Amino acid sequence: MKQEKAIVVFSGGQDSTTCLFWAKERFEEVEAVTFDYGQRHRLEIECAKEIAEELGVKHHILDMSLLNQLAPNALTRQDIKVEEGENGELPSTFVPGRNLLFLSFAGVLASQVGAKHIVTGVCETDFSGYPDCRDVFIKSLNVTLNLSMDDSFVIETPLMWLDKAQTWELADQFGALEFIRERTLTCYNGVIADGCGECPACKLRNKGLDEYLSFRKES
Repeated sequence: MKQEKAIVVFSGGQDSTTCLFWAKERFEEVEAVTFDYGQRHRLEIECAKEIAEELGVKHHILDMSLLNQLAPNALTRQDIKVEEGENGELPSTFVPGRNLLFLSFAGVLASQVGAKHIVTGVCETDFSGYPDCRDVFIKSLNVTLNLSMDDSFVIETPLMWLDKAQTWELADQFGALEFIRERTLTCYNGVIADGCGECPACKLRNKGLDEYLSFRKES
């Protein structure tokens, strides 16, 4: 795989940045793609641009504003409150069709730049109930992508079965823990690094970091 090329679906957050480091370790050439879908915090795109530039990765930003029109939610509307799902309902941060569209367009881009690997940070262990983060969805879409373009892409999901503590451990293995902690934006309220500490994304991220640092200290 070291001589092959990969496209990383890249938001500038903890998970996708960890995946970017993972891909740089495994592939000869890596490019990143960020989707502008009118997300609530434009700072997300700026973070992605800065990280890609610092790591020397060619960066594509694609206009996906149609998704904003079709799927109003807490990540695209200031007037929709960020809330966790209750009684089996999805969180208000779920964007219907997001990963379906992102990975499909990443596949089109991959076909244009000669990449056979599409890397995404989706995770079924800490997935907040999002149906498009499940392994079964990724495997299904992988088959569909290959059939639709008569090609042989592989959708890589290095974080699929890791919890947040293990994702921090993986970052640490690449010598990137502090970089990811300080430079990425995961917070639903648009606060870089450790975030607001109150939203569901921050709670998950910070809990995982505390668990990993405690484990590292003990060992």
